[in-house]
Amino acid sequence: MQLSNIVKPGAVRTYPQVTSKKRLFQDIADLAHQVYGLDASQTLDSLQERESLGPTGVGNGVALPHARLHGLDTVAGVFVKLDKPLDFDAVDRQPVDLVFALFAPKDSGVDHLKALALVSRTLRDNDLRAKLRANSDPAALHAILTSGPGMQAA
Repeated sequence: MQLSNIVKPGAVRTYPQVTSKKRLFQDIADLAHQVYGLDASQTLDSLQERESLGPTGVGNGVALPHARLHGLDTVAGVFVKLDKPLDFDAVDRQPVDLVFALFAPKDSGVDHLKALALVSRTLRDNDLRAKLRANSDPAALHAILTSGPGMQAA
């Protein structure tokens, strides 16, 4: 499994002004609908339901919201860079500006976990995060995310 198989170039965006986690999840759900044809309402509900179990802010300005959805055949992702960091109740209490939302089929088992581990491992890289933060072009952000060593799940 590689990030290039999880996130399509059109599923990478920058958002200049997001004022709440709910608004961000709505924007992500709309983007997932545009790129992957996912039901935006189901996607939004699933993201909010998962977040209610515990915040998905993993530290270092990164959040990994995720959900399992009906009507999805494979793991898919959306990457969003926020120009203005957002409070995400992250484990380190730092605001979040890099968000990788991951969607998996409702009945997926190990694939969902492998994809989540891959994204987490990728975004743990200090240099990669610095490159993402230094760029605003969605094509460049996609290239940074999907290239380089270690961008593949075991």
